Amino acid sequence: MPVENLIEIEGLRFKRGDRVIFDGLDMVVPAGQITAIMGPSGSGKTTLLRIVGGQLRPDSGSVRVAGKDVCRMGRSELFELRKNIGMLFQSSALFTDLNVFENVAFPLRVHTDLPEDAIRDLVLMKLNAVGLRGARDLEPSQLSGGMSRRVALARAIALDPRLLMYDEPFTGQDPIALGVLLSLIKNLNQALGTTSMVVSHDVRETLSIAHYVYVIADGVVIGEGSPDSVASNPSPRIQQFINGSPDGPVPFHYPAEDFVYDLMGESNG
Repeated sequence: MPVENLIEIEGLRFKRGDRVIFDGLDMVVPAGQITAIMGPSGSGKTTLLRIVGGQLRPDSGSVRVAGKDVCRMGRSELFELRKNIGMLFQSSALFTDLNVFENVAFPLRVHTDLPEDAIRDLVLMKLNAVGLRGARDLEPSQLSGGMSRRVALARAIALDPRLLMYDEPFTGQDPIALGVLLSLIKNLNQALGTTSMVVSHDVRETLSIAHYVYVIADGVVIGEGSPDSVASNPSPRIQQFINGSPDGPVPFHYPAEDFVYDLMGESNG
């Protein structure tokens, strides 16, 4: 039995001013799996998440989530869609005037009519899942970077979303916090049966947990497949990204005149 695709993107085109971000992007995200979206900075990874969530509308193409075209949804439909999407922001984006408990409780208060005792039980369950039940009364200012990211993850799973989207979850994390996040993403995906989209340029970490990987650049997919197949892809562009080579298809030097000519021109000017 084939795996159902929760997200199907076809012919996606999107520009910011004169700059083309996506130029006919095609992609599918299978349900229940971890799909990684990788690529160099500025390749549109975060923009893609915002389009899937309906925050941005593309110039053309279709983005279907659970069979429904996000690009054609009205405001009320988008509101319903977002109840089934959990988002872990790179900055964690905790509410600074709410403590840990209230941060996690926030989506439950907004989107449900549950009584306080049920909200309390759910919040403690979500915090326990990320190992921070004992930190329920702390303020965001009292949390380390890794703890903030974990509280944000507990908030993201508060409503048991069908889709979890992670925007650069590993950025700025120390080795211990990084290991915890990797374990949480993998284990929560299995335990909740959630579909996960992980946007990252942290190669080793992302390849270690993904079921399928897309590498995007220049507005299109330049490589895709299992983590092993992407890591061994012979494309010079992909190998430069995977290995972090400072020079290659993406040159070290920004295009410029011949150096000697430039120097002579400056001295004679």
